[in-house]
Amino acid sequence: MALMPKRVKYRKSQRGKMRGGASRMNYVAFGDYGLQALETSWVTGRQIEASRVAASNYLQRVGKLYIRIFPHKSITKKPLETRMGKGKAEVEQWVACVKTGTVMFEIGGVDEALAKQALSRIAHKMPVRCRFVNRRHVIG
Repeated sequence: MALMPKRVKYRKSQRGKMRGGASRMNYVAFGDYGLQALETSWVTGRQIEASRVAASNYLQRVGKLYIRIFPHKSITKKPLETRMGKGKAEVEQWVACVKTGTVMFEIGGVDEALAKQALSRIAHKMPVRCRFVNRRHVIG
């Protein structure tokens, strides 16, 4: 089943703007390697689930996959051949707003070659261009 919130304060949300880069969630925090978005877009709950399944199948229960994004935003769509008016349409899907620089997925407990392959499979499912990033080791 696709990802969606258990409950929300308001069922329907406005589209909004996604200007600028990510000021948070823009570094590898939990794993050793991450997948960073290079564009701004909506990522649907189905895309997140498809990428989770693809990575899980490839990793075969080795290491840990961290999903850093969650679809909180509801997107509505009117049915086909419906006249204008009559209020806002029903919720069709849930999306995560991903800005440039957001680290969407992380992998820990595996070597770099395996992590690159797994994150590459995830990147094929994403609607944005992505890049492979390492954890920055802080000395001191």
